[in-house]
Parts: sequence; C-alpha cells; structure tokens
Amino acid sequence: MAAYSVPPVEELLSKRVQEMVFHGEEPRGPYICRSGDDVDGKEDIMDTSPIPLIDLNLLSSSTTSDNERKQELEKLGSALSSWGCFQGIAHGISASLLDKIRQVSREFFNQPMEEKNKYAKSVVDFQGYGADPVPEQGQSLDWSDRLFLEVFPEDGRQYNLWPQIPISFREVLEDYSEKMKMVTEITSKAMAKSLKLEENCFLEQFGKQAQLHARFNYYSPCQRPDLVLGLKPHADGTGYTIILQDEVGLQVLKDGKWYTVPNNPTALIVLMGDQMEIMSNGIFKSPVHRVVSNSDRDRISIAMFYTPELGKEIGPEDELVNVDRPRVYKKVTDYAETHWKFYQRGMRALHTAHI
Repeated sequence: MAAYSVPPVEELLSKRVQEMVFHGEEPRGPYICRSGDDVDGKEDIMDTSPIPLIDLNLLSSSTTSDNERKQELEKLGSALSSWGCFQGIAHGISASLLDKIRQVSREFFNQPMEEKNKYAKSVVDFQGYGADPVPEQGQSLDWSDRLFLEVFPEDGRQYNLWPQIPISFREVLEDYSEKMKMVTEITSKAMAKSLKLEENCFLEQFGKQAQLHARFNYYSPCQRPDLVLGLKPHADGTGYTIILQDEVGLQVLKDGKWYTVPNNPTALIVLMGDQMEIMSNGIFKSPVHRVVSNSDRDRISIAMFYTPELGKEIGPEDELVNVDRPRVYKKVTDYAETHWKFYQRGMRALHTAHI
C-alpha cells in the first residue's frame, strides 16, 4: 500500500468534513483520535441514559402547588449535583419553533459549499462557518462542521456572517434567541431556589449584558466511527449550555461511564459549564461530554452557550460557603478565555479557579 503524507492541520481545517465525506475521503491524520477498539466493548458505554427530566413549567408557573414545586426543585438540585445536566421539558418554546430552528440549520448545511463559504471564518476566528480554531500541536480534530454566531448582546451580532439562505434563517434565529433568554431566566432562578438562595442571585452574577452564542453543529456520517469523534471529550467553559438535537450522539461521562443522551424532540438538554460549578461552590458539576459519530446517518444540534458578561467577576455565592463547606473556588473574570487556552491543549481549566 502506497504511503502518503498527512497535510498540516491548517490545510485539513481549511476543508470541510462534509466536503471530505462527499468526495468519499476517509478520516486521516489528526481526525483519528480513537484506537478502533472502543466500539468493540473496551469502552464502558451505557446505551440507555437515566439523565433526569425536569419540568420547567412546574418551576416557573404561578399555578404550581408548593409541594409540586418543592419536589421538582429537589429533583433539579439532585440532577445538577450528580449529573451536572438535565433534560428540560415544558420550557415554553413551541414544538413548531424547535422544528423551524432544526430545519433552517439543516437547510444551511445542505447547501452547496460555495454558498456556505460566503460565511466562512479563518482558521483562527470564532464567529462564522467552518471548524474550531486550530488546536495546539498533537490535539485531534473533530469530525464535524459548525456555524458559530453571537446573538446577545445584540451589538455583538455580525450579521454579515448570518446566512441569507434559507431566507427565514435570521428571523427564526432571532425568535429562538429571544425564547432562549426566557429559558435562561427560568433556569437560573430555579437553580438558585434549588440551593435555597435568593432567586436572582445567579442572574446578577451573569449580568445584564450576559452573552449568548449560538453554535449550529453538523455531524457528517463516517465510515469509520470507531476512529473519530464528532466532538472530543471536554467540559464547557460557559455558565451553562442549552442543546437541541435531532439524533442521538451526545454522551455524558458519569462515574467513569459514557451515557448516551436520548433524543427527545421537544426536550432541551441543559449542561452545566465550569462557571456554574464555580458559582455554586462546587455543588453543581460541570460534566465532561462528547459526541460520537455514526456510519449511517448525519446529525444536527444547536447549542446555545450562556456566559457571564465580559469583564464581570463571578465567584461562589456567599451563602454556599460555611464551616461545613469551605470556599472551593476563588473569584474569576472572563474565565471562558482561560478555559479556551486549556481546551486547545486538550485539558480542563477548572483547577485554575481552585483555592
């Protein structure tokens, strides 16, 4: 078999995974991050996931009985301290809007390359269409493509990077983003109440100019899913992340086992990020997660990253620090930047905030 040289990472990143699959190319070089044995049982993967379902309407409705609300808050607190995530239902976003945001995502990625490349980013930029910026040497590449856009604060929107086709893309994303702001408010208040804190305390830490970024992910099928990952294992540097998916593929690590998150078409998956673990003084967990590839089908997901406003100091809530639970984390500012530097090296950054 003839030997061939693997192109440099920058060259590989300048070509979309979707394009490689279209041309029948197999993964090579830094895309290969697994031994090929993982799928044959050497990795502990649980096909069914007991990730808790949380009814957000029970937590926010004025008609909910005190007992129902108390039970759901206890369930939420338990989910976030053990799993670091939950599946949110009855969140107030209509099924038709969820379908629309999935539809415009798929329509965008199904366009010819020349149309998508109108919104292309460089290999070092964040916003726009392409792949994540070039990782440090020796790190693997993800078998996926993405469109990354800032949606809040509104003055951070770069509309030149928002697709004009499909025509409804901008309107649907703006509508979805407004609804997502409401979900973050409900969720942040509920998390505070689950810890018996004043309900606005986390919202105040995020700030009035809290950031919300939308990441549209396209996971192409791969003939060798045992060699690649759609997204490498990591924890998020956000406050928390809210994910909508159309197929299974997302997995969460708990007690050394990977659990596949089920595909519930009307549920939003809420994953704690490192900054929420810091604010809760280590009570809530920021879970490691990844996305596996599939040989038969593609997958779309829309992740909304909710992060404190730029330049705002965050830290453990004072009421969560006491004799029984000393302060675990110090106050930090713009932690997401620190997180990214470590992510590029394939490492977590949470230790940098430890006391």
